[in-house]
Amino acid sequence: MNTLSWLNGEAFTAFGQHILWSDMIGNTIGLAALALGWRRSIWTWPAQLLSGVILVGAYASAHLSGGVGKQLLVIGVALWGWRQWQRGRQQAQDGSIAVRFATWRERGVLLAGTALGTLAVGGLFVAVPELSWNPWPDAYIFVGTLAAMVAQARGLVEFWFAWLLVDIVGVPLAFSSGLAFSGLVYVIYLVLVLWGMRDWWLRSRANTPALEGAAA
Repeated sequence: MNTLSWLNGEAFTAFGQHILWSDMIGNTIGLAALALGWRRSIWTWPAQLLSGVILVGAYASAHLSGGVGKQLLVIGVALWGWRQWQRGRQQAQDGSIAVRFATWRERGVLLAGTALGTLAVGGLFVAVPELSWNPWPDAYIFVGTLAAMVAQARGLVEFWFAWLLVDIVGVPLAFSSGLAFSGLVYVIYLVLVLWGMRDWWLRSRANTPALEGAAA
């Protein structure tokens, strides 16, 4: 049995739901990535990268092409975000990146990009049904994840609000898709998002640099 077959195999069954190894491992690493993001550690990006690679297998096994596409997008944005934080550390005197609220212009760009992106991706999923059995929620999560990660890469507090909006749709969609562990993880994400949102909010108000000791 090769690694891919093992990852797409069943880890255990709980409450009638079949939990895949790829779903469980990938989402557990994703949780760690979110916690590292809350702690402002640069290791959040390689963790997100690894999570995306593993979850490609989970979504492929569930025949969710939209989910596969989302994870490929996560991989690409994680590489970009990693570079952004590395550059920010090099430019700051104390090796940190400041956490801040977005300007109204940045918020407008994020909202407009998310709305237009959701319409475009949702339209694609409707036109090509084999890409997603639930096109509009898939498109919403696909584009919302991109918006959240872009905001995180820029050190914007709005990153947490974007994840919160993704969770609202992600929880029921994951359970209905048979990815029970993903659904459970989205619930835990919600708790971490609220916690991280409070922490970044307070730091932005105090004008305190983020990513303290980011190399650790």
